[in-house]
Amino acid sequence: MIGRSFVVAIDGPAASGKGTLARRLAQKLNLAHLDTGKIYRAVALKVIEAGASADDTVVATKAAKQLIPKDLDNPALVTDAVASMASKVAALPEVRRQLIDFQRNFSKTPPKGYCGAILDGRDIGTVICPEAHVKLYVTATAEVRAARRHKELLGRGLPSIYAQVLEDIKARDHRDAHRAAAPLAVASDAFLLDTTELDADAAFAVALAYIMAQPGLSSDLSEDISPKAEPSRD
Repeated sequence: MIGRSFVVAIDGPAASGKGTLARRLAQKLNLAHLDTGKIYRAVALKVIEAGASADDTVVATKAAKQLIPKDLDNPALVTDAVASMASKVAALPEVRRQLIDFQRNFSKTPPKGYCGAILDGRDIGTVICPEAHVKLYVTATAEVRAARRHKELLGRGLPSIYAQVLEDIKARDHRDAHRAAAPLAVASDAFLLDTTELDADAAFAVALAYIMAQPGLSSDLSEDISPKAEPSRD
């Protein structure tokens, strides 16, 4: 290995497919995975449960300070209400400052048994892990992302109207790109992966090939990461 945790940073807007991609790559390459969006969702849920508004800095900052790993397993984190609140609290500089160390520590010292980590979010390659070995920026048109989210919600048995989902996606895109603290942006050295015309399998194949083709990393990857066979989907 190269003397430090091997880190893959994956960024992108909402419903771009970065989470699914990160999970599959982590399993394939035997890397620990941190969905950083869950961190902000967990804080958002605490804010909602406290009956506070998205701009209540005191409540949101306290929630960030008290966050523990177990909070990331709460099934309530998948609701649209929490997702919308998460986008808002993530724009608070105080909240982001509280959560930076949590994310960086995970990347530098991944759980036992892993030689590296994959983190996906909106500012991993630009703020959290600017020295990541590999950076990917996963995106797709707002219309395609809204259609995917709409289908996902219906598949979970939740009510969903495509037009409303699309409006929410565009609103979140605007908030994420224009927030004062660590706005969503493409790192200058990131590989742009547009999944508009790609399904999950095709996106995975492109990303994996890109990682394995990085100059100077092949020997490290083959010794310490070496792709594992994916489990059967049958």
